[in-house]
Amino acid sequence: MRLKIVLLALLVALSAAQAQTPPSSIQIAKYTGLHKAAHENDVPAIAKIVGQGGDLNVRDSYGRTPAHVAAFASNDEALNALGKAGADMNAFENGIYDVVTIAAVANDPELMSLAIELGNRADLTTSVYDGTALIAAAHLGHHEVVRRLIKAGAPLDHINNLHWTALIEAVVLGDGGCNHTATVKALVDAGANTSLTDASGVTALAHAEQRGYTAMVELIKNAKH
Repeated sequence: MRLKIVLLALLVALSAAQAQTPPSSIQIAKYTGLHKAAHENDVPAIAKIVGQGGDLNVRDSYGRTPAHVAAFASNDEALNALGKAGADMNAFENGIYDVVTIAAVANDPELMSLAIELGNRADLTTSVYDGTALIAAAHLGHHEVVRRLIKAGAPLDHINNLHWTALIEAVVLGDGGCNHTATVKALVDAGANTSLTDASGVTALAHAEQRGYTAMVELIKNAKH
């Protein structure tokens, strides 16, 4: 079982960059209407199309709405226009990602906070791993995103189908450096449950000890929860 978990961890780490599928150049070239306006951050065009009755939640070939396209392009103005016009901010594209999780993976805290202000929930179960935006951000060491998600009510101790929490992922899939250590600090300061284990019964603390991540070890040992 331990070998299986290790191999799975390596697979997840190696595939992280491909976990989300942004629009390809070919797809972008074919965009029209709101998808095109969202990608180009063209707020007047969005207003015009919406005023003409355009479908705010129209899908492209991969199930992306204009809001997803705006998120992948980091276009805050377009996302704001779409959200205020009534776009479904909790919609998933075919990879089971919402705008918040797209922004969390991209380490775009401002766009992510905007999405939350526009109604995108921070507690959605996302991806084929049955994870959350918080787990995705913790995995990548995006500590500012993690802090904002915690403040927005993201579930601290959600367990994905790899049997990992955000805290465990920050250790197991992190590099022990300053970004992942800051992520661990944000999680334990917020009250993440340090006693939860992976599928092999190993805690985040034990994983940190095994890897020699001394700063993480001290943070977890000193946690009040």
